[in-house]
Amino acid sequence: MFIKNLNDYRHSILLAAGLLVAGCQTIQTTQPGTVGVVRTQSMAVSSEQMDQASTQAYDKMLKQARAKNALNRDAEMLARVRGVANRLIRQTVVFRSDAPAWRWDVNIFQSNEINAFCMAGGKIGVYSGLVSQLGLTDAELAAVLGHEIAHALREHVREQVSLQYAMQLPGLLISVVTGSQALAQLGDMVGDVTLGLPRSRQAESEGDVIGVELAARAGYDPRAAISLWQKMNKLGGASKPEFLSTHPSPATREEDLAMTAEIVMPLYRKAVKP
Repeated sequence: MFIKNLNDYRHSILLAAGLLVAGCQTIQTTQPGTVGVVRTQSMAVSSEQMDQASTQAYDKMLKQARAKNALNRDAEMLARVRGVANRLIRQTVVFRSDAPAWRWDVNIFQSNEINAFCMAGGKIGVYSGLVSQLGLTDAELAAVLGHEIAHALREHVREQVSLQYAMQLPGLLISVVTGSQALAQLGDMVGDVTLGLPRSRQAESEGDVIGVELAARAGYDPRAAISLWQKMNKLGGASKPEFLSTHPSPATREEDLAMTAEIVMPLYRKAVKP
């Protein structure tokens, strides 16, 4: 009886492994745009799962912020941020035909933290400290939001979560055969990855170039991305955004942004032409 159960157990593990491997997809999440992002990505989590998990994580954040009276306290700032975001959102069709129809939502969290994010499906959060402490111009704000929107378009969180699942494969297989609902923790994982873990340099570089193009197409000077990151790099200590640690040196990044801005300048001039 023990041998039979052991064989069944091994068979279940092999079957589960096969299902998980078969579930991985190599996809192209976006069109290349003028900046030419063409990297394919491996995904082990479906976009539907990510959208649902992101919505749950985002709604949880909104609920917690409301309870602390820390949501959308500055009506003028909120209107400004939403105005810039809406102009960028209209340009997302260049990279994804489905993106303009996402259920976009933009909110401001009252906090001194220098941060912003865009979850799957267009759930945008901006921390008030980002705008007030850096004294952002609209073009610099567009550079931030464009960068974060680019992460959602490229599904970088989905990609990073998929990588974590691959690293945790043995534990997931045990969960499959014992009936544990390990994937129910996806919402918490999405929140952790979105807000806590730095992304790869490759993902951040893609966020830079796509964000700059979105800004240019929306009529914001793409060169503002350079002054934005100069301001961020001047921050010190605890105020320094964590995601800057994943980037190349400031000089290298400045050169890359300047080169990308030059590439998309015709798009900007076309957008602002009377």
